[in-house]
Amino acid sequence: MTRVAIIGVGMTAFGEFWEKGLRDLIVEAGTAAIADAGIEGAKIDAGYVGSMSPGRFIEQEHIGALVADYVGLTGIPATRVEAACASGGLALRQAYISIKAGVNKIVVTGGVEKMTDVTIDRAMITLGGAGDQEWELFHGATFPALYALMARRHMLEYGTTEEQLAAVAVKNHKNGALNPKAQYQSEVSIKQVMNSSPVATPLKLLDCSPITDGAAVAILADEKSAKKYCENPVWIDASAQASDTLALHDRKSLSRIQAAIQAGKIAYEQAKVKPKDIDFAEVHDCFTIAEIMAIEALGFCKMGDGGKFTEDGNTTRDGRIPVNASGGLKAKGHPVGATGIAQAVEATLQLRGEAEKRQIKDAEIGLTHNVGGSGASCVVHILRRDG
Repeated sequence: MTRVAIIGVGMTAFGEFWEKGLRDLIVEAGTAAIADAGIEGAKIDAGYVGSMSPGRFIEQEHIGALVADYVGLTGIPATRVEAACASGGLALRQAYISIKAGVNKIVVTGGVEKMTDVTIDRAMITLGGAGDQEWELFHGATFPALYALMARRHMLEYGTTEEQLAAVAVKNHKNGALNPKAQYQSEVSIKQVMNSSPVATPLKLLDCSPITDGAAVAILADEKSAKKYCENPVWIDASAQASDTLALHDRKSLSRIQAAIQAGKIAYEQAKVKPKDIDFAEVHDCFTIAEIMAIEALGFCKMGDGGKFTEDGNTTRDGRIPVNASGGLKAKGHPVGATGIAQAVEATLQLRGEAEKRQIKDAEIGLTHNVGGSGASCVVHILRRDG
């Protein structure tokens, strides 16, 4: 079967954009991606867009058709994909599958969310729908509360400390300060994280990713088209997806994300690599504990060692396995439907050597890890530099 490559990427800045709508954001990112790929829109066979909950955020559904309309691609099959916060990663996977299967040759895939046009209360209820609405959200368990439960269990089982959680935020804000697209481009200290307002013990304000507006787009192509149109394609060596129970109370463990363990295992097998072969990773750090559980699930350290592994500097840009050089969801921002595509954009820039001040030296293989909800869905991709 044909290999699949990313031949163009584009994204907006992430932040709070009161003067822009959802369609403005996706047009901006899509135009940049098509220009980066150096192709005409007429060459695109299909489109997939990840968007978690536009009906509740901006009262707009039928996002596939809307995006095709506003980026000038009416006529192509355009499909919206939803997997909560993993919507972007799943849109990327669907585009990959359609090319791998020989259905399409060139596909545009994007992610977009406009989250700031509603109150914080409305946003929290909307995001809460990514968990079990009947058994969790209805009883007051918002996502900070759910991840706080996981953090407390991780602390109980493995001795993880609040300072180790804070170290994730410090590292990601330091990276975000070098990313001109990031929502937060300022560094924070352990003390600032520890002294920030409590949200759901042990999580504090600076342990949590923000509410964000933004869009990201990638252009995928089959091997023949990639070599025709692109001088520096980034190859997708693996695309894997797994799921778990929707509600935390049905899981065998609260201290690990089983869907990430399974998706990572499948991805490594597809790409014929091991965790030690990965040069950098963009992982889903919606909360600081989520990054710790991610690096454990993906095999970058032993189960339970994620806090100490982070505290010791192993995940910094010059560490053993650089994690979230973009700033991650924590500093770059988390427009939920766009996050998985934004991770792929960052991985592409790193593998091309175009990540500027946050560039990871000699990056050849990268991994992206996008989680839906509290871990009920996970999508993992492994990407490789051309050559």
